[in-house]
Amino acid sequence: MASSSPQHQSTIGFPRRRSARRLAAAPPGKSSPDPGSPDPTALRLSPCPRAPGTGSAWTKALPLSPCKRLGDDNLCNVPHALPSSPAKRSKENQGRRLLFGDPLTSPEKPSSPGPSPRHRGQETPRSLGLGRQPARTRLFRQEGTCYQQAKRVLHAAVPDRLYAREKETGVIRQFLREHVCGRQPGSLYVSGAPGTGKTACLSRVLLDCKDELAGSKTIILNCMSLSSPQGVFPAVAQQLGLPTAAGREGVRRLEKQLMAQGPMVLLVLDELDQLESKGQDVLYTLFEWPQLPGSRLVLVGLANALDLTDRSLARLGARPAGSPRLLHFPPYTREQLTAILQERLGQVAGDPVLDAAALQFCARKVSAVSGDARKALDVCRRAVEVVELEVRSQTLLKPLPGGDSPASPVPKRVGLLHVSRVISEVFGDRLAGGGRGAQDAFPLQQKVLLCSLLLLARHLRTPEVTLGKLHDTYSQVCRRQQLPAVDQAECLSLITLLESRGVLELKKAKEARLAKVSLKMEAAAVEHALQDAALVGSILAQGLR
Repeated sequence: MASSSPQHQSTIGFPRRRSARRLAAAPPGKSSPDPGSPDPTALRLSPCPRAPGTGSAWTKALPLSPCKRLGDDNLCNVPHALPSSPAKRSKENQGRRLLFGDPLTSPEKPSSPGPSPRHRGQETPRSLGLGRQPARTRLFRQEGTCYQQAKRVLHAAVPDRLYAREKETGVIRQFLREHVCGRQPGSLYVSGAPGTGKTACLSRVLLDCKDELAGSKTIILNCMSLSSPQGVFPAVAQQLGLPTAAGREGVRRLEKQLMAQGPMVLLVLDELDQLESKGQDVLYTLFEWPQLPGSRLVLVGLANALDLTDRSLARLGARPAGSPRLLHFPPYTREQLTAILQERLGQVAGDPVLDAAALQFCARKVSAVSGDARKALDVCRRAVEVVELEVRSQTLLKPLPGGDSPASPVPKRVGLLHVSRVISEVFGDRLAGGGRGAQDAFPLQQKVLLCSLLLLARHLRTPEVTLGKLHDTYSQVCRRQQLPAVDQAECLSLITLLESRGVLELKKAKEARLAKVSLKMEAAAVEHALQDAALVGSILAQGLR
């Protein structure tokens, strides 16, 4: 067993290594310090208590096997070693000189003055103290800040400039200057389909004319938030600082306040059609207040229906100045939607995020269904989100010597496929047939819906049908014509759009399926307006089965 020991076993004693360490730490030309004096290099290690009768601070090393003899390398023979994990020990000893004052040696693996029996001839640059900075390689995820900017500019908030609505904006601004600034009571009714810019235009004008309207009281209410049509009176009274009172007493008190001396009151009621009630008492009261002598009320109402005042407020026309001033917002065309999207995306610096073909496709499809600018902005924004998720899921592993990110303003553009996928999710596959051009009076889905209403009215011999029956008939016609159909919620949106054009009349109910739908035009005039004799003749000839 003695022959198995290495030949140099007797020359590797721990006291000898300690003296070698102290000699290496001492500057040349100077003698080693006194054993009793504190050693600055030895303060890094915790010494053992002195053995009785000895002058050395270290205990005598016990005989160990060759594998454990180099105890300083694995901290086995270091007295009073800290009972902590290697990670914590490295944090505590970070920057400390444990062995030979080598700053590049880690605390866990200090270098030794000579090669060890186990690792002879396998010295590494770290063990030799030759520190070399390795090439930095890290995971880089493409952040795509261009997508964040594109989504920010595609929001549906009020922009600084409303494209294709200069005429309507000028009419609203002129009305406010004549009546509010000129202290002339009056009323204005703004109609148009959803997403045509009614609320945005009015909000933009109110912001621009803020200084001019500083001497008046502006009240803005959304009638969708009211629990009942009669709830508009307590809401207005609360805005004016009056005590709320229910019933006729509260209405008389509010009317008296509006007739008294004081600043002009501008009342803006969005979703005005929600105030329709039995006998239309609420609407009549509101539109009659500006006509009273001494009134200081200027009323502006917004709704989707084009003929709300003619249909629900027919008595107002009996007076000379009874009917409110009308302003209609038509749906956006394909060219207008294209210009709106280009103007928004032009605010993003660098290369365009959306392809020109994808942008044109979005504008064409949205204008064929509703002409809703908010829908067009939402489709583009969701398409950008789809591409952003695809780019973020691609992780690139690249060596970055300087730590700089690769310059890629637009890692991936939003293409026609992304926009088409989002449109299919928002509108469904019904847009596959699309519209037939700008010269068509109605898009395809509206034509099929009107033909279904004509067919159902003839079959039931009644001019008024429920929305549920109309949607069932419409779905049957679409299956027969091999066309994709829309659901009941989107069918209601199409009816609302046709109502804003003065073709249909919609009477709302508590349940959407029970709402009443009827034509406001003669059947022959509707067939002529559809401008598609082949489709109309085919649907009406087949009838209902």
